[in-house]
Amino acid sequence: MIKKGIILSGGMGTRMSPLTKAVNKQLLPIYDKPLIFYPLSILMLANIRDILIIVNKGQLGQYKKIIPNGKNLGIKINYIEQSSPRGLPDAFILGENFIKKDNVSLILGDNFFYGQNLTQKLVNCTKLKRGAKVLLHKVSKPELYGVAKVNNSNKIMKIIEKPKKYFSDLAITGLYFFDNKVVDYSKELKPSKRGELEITDLLNKYKKNKKLSADYIGRGGAWLDTGSIEDFYKTSSFVSAIENRQGFKIACLEEISFLKRWIGKKEIRDQIKFYGKCEYSKYLEKIIS
Repeated sequence: MIKKGIILSGGMGTRMSPLTKAVNKQLLPIYDKPLIFYPLSILMLANIRDILIIVNKGQLGQYKKIIPNGKNLGIKINYIEQSSPRGLPDAFILGENFIKKDNVSLILGDNFFYGQNLTQKLVNCTKLKRGAKVLLHKVSKPELYGVAKVNNSNKIMKIIEKPKKYFSDLAITGLYFFDNKVVDYSKELKPSKRGELEITDLLNKYKKNKKLSADYIGRGGAWLDTGSIEDFYKTSSFVSAIENRQGFKIACLEEISFLKRWIGKKEIRDQIKFYGKCEYSKYLEKIIS
């Protein structure tokens, strides 16, 4: 059972400069909430309550203003500062003392997931005992992503990063589930030509041992990478449309905790005081009234 999760919120956000020169990308707003709320909500929906957030050096104070330590949400949050981006597998090397002997999930801080049966899928993924599992999603431009070829038993046969020729339209999303071998495997990796440790190389280690499987975000689900200005605002528009049409909030952390009985009405009232008079507070009031 996976009970620990890492959110990788480092990176320079260069594709969104100059917005990201003063503020970390994950603290910019997707509609009415900071981007970091969305990946955090995914781990919480998966019943993961012990979370490590990896941030850029010098930006820890900004994060702690909005998410201090998780007590207000009935969860536990630790932080590690990363001096410079060294690739996704570096998260497991930095987080070795956090992971200890447990299995772990990793989500990228700029990835957005949404779907009707997503919660059940996430909970199923946390049942992983051995090997690694990735979430795949059909895309119309596979040449922009790392894509996977899968056999009938959902085992991944081949992964190609940004294929020039059509190979598969199943993109590997930024949500991963690993057994405890992930730390040792990550330490064995050599930097690529980009000078970074590559997630594809890590996944290939599992694939070589026939221990890499896949699950899918169905047709009704959405996976968006908010790495560019255009994608960032598309995601914001998506959240705005859903919330205004249906009247509930996506990634309301307090609501998730309250429904899971990790917190009670007192903690929600404390959060309303913390946020002050705003639409988000009004929504929280509705939850407990």
